[in-house]
Amino acid sequence: MIRNIIFDIGNVLADFAIEEFYRSRGYSGEIWERLMKATARDPDWAEFDRGVLSMEQVLERFIENDPGIEGPLRESFRSVEGMVTRREDTVPWLNSLRAKGYGLYYLSNFSEKARWDCAEALDFLPLMDGGILSYQEKLIKPDPAIYELLLARYGLKASECVFLDDMSRNVEAAGKLGIEGIRFQSRKQAREELRRLGADA
Repeated sequence: MIRNIIFDIGNVLADFAIEEFYRSRGYSGEIWERLMKATARDPDWAEFDRGVLSMEQVLERFIENDPGIEGPLRESFRSVEGMVTRREDTVPWLNSLRAKGYGLYYLSNFSEKARWDCAEALDFLPLMDGGILSYQEKLIKPDPAIYELLLARYGLKASECVFLDDMSRNVEAAGKLGIEGIRFQSRKQAREELRRLGADA
């Protein structure tokens, strides 16, 4: 029986709007493409979320990826407000699930800078029973250790949990630990799959 629902945040409970973030700062065309390649499309992005490096160290890695856009990179990362944006239907959905008795948790690869610069997009956090942001523990999905830590910290049984994430590899990692997984594509699709698992979503 599903008693607990574990959510990724980016592109599940809020939008990871990195493409729009750069455009909102006036970058388009070739510069926009280079910004994306040097940051969100590069493996160094995982270190941003892991939280083991300072913001300046992370930024230096991005600059090393493309020194020719150092100016736009430094300007963009003074504040990342708008990189994660609010979804209007998240709070009502979570309130509905809480009313039905489900435990609600979050498990997300998330940088400390985004946590505070994008705080308005995370207005749903007080509705959750707990969770982990990767930077807090220096672990990132799909490392099994971050899932195991969540289960242990909150006394959750894997067999009583379902995990929603937009990345297949993260869902598969949860499955290997006995947690039911749903690759999130839309709110409607997720609710239908939760119902198929016997959850009243």
